[in-house]
Amino acid sequence: MKDRIFKIISKYNGDSSRLMDILHDIQDTEGYIAGDIMGLLADLLSLSAAQVEETVSFYHFYSDKPRAKVNIYLNDSVTANMFGRAEVLKAFEDACGISEGEVSEDGQLGLFSTSCIGMNDQEPAALINDKVFTRLTPYRVSQIIADLKSGKSLDEITVESCGDGKNALPEVNATVYNNIRRKGALLNNDYPFYSVVRDMLPNISSEEIIDIVSESNIRGRGGAGFPTGLKWKFGSKARGERRFIICNADEGEPGTFKDRVLLTEYPEMVFEGMAVAGYAVGADLGLLYLRYEYKYLLNYLNGILDNMRKNNYLGTNVAGIEDFNFDIRIQLGAGAYICGEESALIESLEGKRGEPRDKPPFPVEKGYLNLPTIVNNVETLATVVKIVKNGADWFNKLGNKDSVGTKVLSISGDCRFPGIYEVEWGMTISEVLAMCGATEVQAIQVGGPSGALIGKKDFGRELSYSDLPTGGSMIVFNNSRNLLREVVLNFTNFFIEESCGSCSTCRNMPYVLREKLLKILNGRGVKQDVEDILQWAKVLNVSRCGLGQTAANPIVSSIRNFRHLYDALVQKEVDYDSGFDLESSVLESCKVVGRQPIFHHH
Repeated sequence: MKDRIFKIISKYNGDSSRLMDILHDIQDTEGYIAGDIMGLLADLLSLSAAQVEETVSFYHFYSDKPRAKVNIYLNDSVTANMFGRAEVLKAFEDACGISEGEVSEDGQLGLFSTSCIGMNDQEPAALINDKVFTRLTPYRVSQIIADLKSGKSLDEITVESCGDGKNALPEVNATVYNNIRRKGALLNNDYPFYSVVRDMLPNISSEEIIDIVSESNIRGRGGAGFPTGLKWKFGSKARGERRFIICNADEGEPGTFKDRVLLTEYPEMVFEGMAVAGYAVGADLGLLYLRYEYKYLLNYLNGILDNMRKNNYLGTNVAGIEDFNFDIRIQLGAGAYICGEESALIESLEGKRGEPRDKPPFPVEKGYLNLPTIVNNVETLATVVKIVKNGADWFNKLGNKDSVGTKVLSISGDCRFPGIYEVEWGMTISEVLAMCGATEVQAIQVGGPSGALIGKKDFGRELSYSDLPTGGSMIVFNNSRNLLREVVLNFTNFFIEESCGSCSTCRNMPYVLREKLLKILNGRGVKQDVEDILQWAKVLNVSRCGLGQTAANPIVSSIRNFRHLYDALVQKEVDYDSGFDLESSVLESCKVVGRQPIFHHH
């Protein structure tokens, strides 16, 4: 075993910042990451044992206990539950002879629950040894397990029905569908790949590129909406002996899957966008942080990078430009929603727990390896290529005054046509609902769990940075859904599961709020409970990252927009009761994230 570990470490030149890759490789060869291996790694990488253990324990997909030969991770997102997850789970449990969270006695099968895997438009879905199985039914589950027990390999099982587009390529071989329902300026396939790097970069200065991007007024497509040109300008002026471009492909927001489709059908434009950004700010390395759930795309994406190197679109003197040396490496995540936050993502890239950093300094000054780093979203980088190709004016004509360009939306839930829609900013919610074939609509979640749950009175609002900004996720719920139990509770559980536990606010409050919500759902609530939730949720605003700051959004936005649902559940006669024990609730929340509570008794 020692020899195997030595070999893996030397593959990464003994670089401790590549700990994530080293752990992935060890888990692939050894099956899990045992305690003695962690000790060995600490010695060989000059880390403390605690540092190695911290990283292993932080991510969903690393295990310090023996896993099964075949590990099934069944998605637990809200849409999975809407479309029959309970029956699918029961079918897995029956066929495997184990309960969720267990490994079979012979060590062959393991069954686990996992947060959203980016397949919201084709649920219920599961990852089985990193292969994606979509639109599962109890019948399909019994077939899959029977095939596995008869000795068939996963590849043999998936052969029968590959998805559309590039999903059917042998190097992807996935049962995933793109479901591209509407194309606009970004997705319309009118762009000959690499023509900006090949034909334009040799004849244009880096300043001119930044000017074009600034004048186009494009803002980050990941949700925060920071002006891209401004970020590049800051990055190009920041001091450091080298600079980095990071593409954030850690698409963990439940309900979002647009980046998955862009990486499947348009990876050339994403990588070219990274090269253009590298040229503009003077970077020499690009890092694409790919969420572990999309590991099935890894070989395919690496093949595209190899092809770019062959054609000199990456490497030394790219496209014949003297001293423009730029390459791209893909970093696989290991399952942690928080890593979508840019500074947590950088910590993860350095092989550490994905805990957000305090800001300032911002990544443009001190990011990866403490050097200037530009972090952009997949969609932003793909769009930039077309902006440079077609000019800033072209882009400014799309959308509306305060939000220019197009936006790729991921639409799922109760609609006839779930999938990917590219629309111009300024479209109203009603138009979106008509477009995706949604009727009898009770509510729509805009921007994932951290966004807002809105009802009919807001359907006239438009998608824009000044009205309803969104990273692109929309989940539709019709009148048959129990919003509080099916949606709000699921999202609240998601935040509790995904909190890194670093801030006491985010460690304790979502759990405490969930207990209040359950008390109301179970008919024991009083009016004061609803007021308590609104007051207590404010505490979360001091959390240091977006996850903590928005963790109460599912409950708070549902109270704001669906107060009648709460009023119908609380006891009318009683104004006040003491049936809620705050201290025991805080104790429980600490257990969930494995931290010690601190109580000050006066």
